[in-house]
This record gives sequence, structure tokens and C-alpha cells, in this order.
Amino acid sequence: MEKLRIGAVGTGNIFRGIHLPAWLANPEAEIVAVCDAYRAGAQKIADEHGIKDVYEDYRDVIARDDIDVINICTPNLYHSEVAIAALKAGKHVFCEKPDAINPDEAIKMAEAAKASGKVLMVMRNNRYRPVSQFLKNYVEKGHMGDVYTGRCGWLRRRGIPGKGGWFTTKELSGGGPLIDLGVHMIDLAIWIMGNPKPVAVSGSVYTKFAGNDLSDSEHSAFGNKQAGGTFDVEDLATGFIRFENGASLQIEFSWASNVEAEGRFVELRGTKAGFNLFNDDLKLFTEVEGTLCNVIPQLPKDSGGHKNNINHFVNVVHGREEPIFVPEQGVDMIKILSAIYESAQTGREIRLD
Repeated sequence: MEKLRIGAVGTGNIFRGIHLPAWLANPEAEIVAVCDAYRAGAQKIADEHGIKDVYEDYRDVIARDDIDVINICTPNLYHSEVAIAALKAGKHVFCEKPDAINPDEAIKMAEAAKASGKVLMVMRNNRYRPVSQFLKNYVEKGHMGDVYTGRCGWLRRRGIPGKGGWFTTKELSGGGPLIDLGVHMIDLAIWIMGNPKPVAVSGSVYTKFAGNDLSDSEHSAFGNKQAGGTFDVEDLATGFIRFENGASLQIEFSWASNVEAEGRFVELRGTKAGFNLFNDDLKLFTEVEGTLCNVIPQLPKDSGGHKNNINHFVNVVHGREEPIFVPEQGVDMIKILSAIYESAQTGREIRLD
């Protein structure tokens, strides 16, 4: 089978550190072009990996008839613009999260994918980790009973990415840790729950550390810091999601807050069992023969989530697998995030259409 020919649009840290190694490791894919408004960065990658063609305008990449897939790692604002143009040109699209910066753009992306008949997939790497796959199967087989509530989050003590740059500029990013980190853990929780339909949210956001330059997280290296740059997003968000089936989910995400240490978590509770996933450590809470028991599954710690996600995308394009993620789930996600920001601004619960 011929290799999928990939055109990469956006070659910053997330591409270099995450997408690029995954594409290079897949024997059925070949990166044939890289594009970035910062040409020097794209050129460096091209030189290191023998990629012939380098561009500054994504439209030049999309215009090529010999490219099958557009991989998007631009600032969030441009995800929908590039994806829609690529889909209309008959390309498959793999995009870094978040799907878009508002629901209207996410809907346009989904509609463009449907009209084109091409695959649109947005990075949901946490779904593809061994522990996540275990939990999904555990719930689907009924071992947790009725999963009715839970909480999820990702808290950093000090880990603001690219302070002063596009990460902290709402026009380009769409928001702070809620849209940056919330996509990961909210999606994982809802996916494990069986993708119930969200119907209402409420939330609060805070900006308390815009003047603090301390850092203890490797994640603060993402993006390009700019002294004296823009910081008009939140550094902490909390909220509550209600679902059509009566279930609920508490959420909390921060780039900076006074907690003991950085950690990400999903905790769900069912009528037969519950679980707590903290970083890579999983504990199940259940009953065995009339006795309360804590169970610790022995699962691989090496997640390989990003690589597995891209491999799955390739398999979907070739028709070997049904997609685990579909664009409509991305629309629901962006509706949730947008409504939490609206709730924080208005001080009331927001119903989702």
C-alpha cells in the first residue's frame, strides 16, 4: 500500500515533540512538506529529516494534488480555518486539540468533513492509553453499574505555557487552562461514561498569577514566552456539567495555583464500582463477596497515547478501523468549554442547544 503523504501545517513545540515522532514511526506515512509562518523553524525540521518542501503559507500545501493528509499544529485560532480549507480541497485532516475556539467554527469543521467524505480527527491521545482502554471496557461491560457522577481535572502549581505569547492571548488561544487542559480530561471522562449528551454547565474562572514568573512544570516550555506580552485568559477554571441522562461531572483546571504538586485526574462513581485515575495510577473501588475492596490493576505505564492516536487515524483513513472519535464529539466539547466561559461571565447556568 502506498504511504499517506502528509503536509504539516504548524511546526512548533507540539509538532516537534509529539506529532513528528508519531508520523515518523508509522511505516504507512511520509511527511513530504512542512509549513510555518516562522519559516526558520520549519526549515530546521526539514533539514533534520530530509523533507524537501518548506512553505510559509498553508494554502500552498493544501493546493498540492499529491498530499493526502494535512496535519495541523497551529495556534488554536487557525485550526478551523486550515481544517475547513483542507477538507474542501479533498484532504484528510488530523488536528491538534482543541477542535476550534468556538462552537460555530467546530460546527463548520464537522459540516466540511461530512460534505467532503474525508476523515477529520482531532487529537484525543488520552483515549488511546492502556489504562483508558481498560476503563472503557470495564464500564461498557457493566462492572461499574450506572455511572452517575464524577470529577476530573488537571492542576499545575506553576506551569503557564508561553506566557505573553499566543497561549495567553485569548484571541489566538480561545482561553487558558480550560481550553488547553480541559479538552484532555473532560473528553476522557465523558468518553469513559459512554458519551452522554451534555445539556447544561456552570463555571467560574480566575486570573491570579499573570504577574508570577515562577515555574515548576516542564509544560511551561510550550509556546514562546514574550516579556510584557498579552495575558488576558484565566489561569484557573472550575465548573459543573449536567448530562441528558442525569449524570454530572465536576471539573477543575489550572496552569497555576497553590497546590502540592501537578496532577491530572479522572474519578467516576457507579452503583457497582468507582475508580480514581491520578496521573498513571489507577485504583478501583468495589465490592467482592460482601466485602469492600480496593483493586489496583497492573497496566503498562508507558501510554503511547499520541502515537496510538495517529496510528488509529491512519487505520481509519485506510478503512481498517471505525473512528473512536467523530467530529460531533468535538462540537459537544467546544460547546461545553464556551458555555463555561459564558457562565463565568454571566454568573448563571448555561443551557446547551
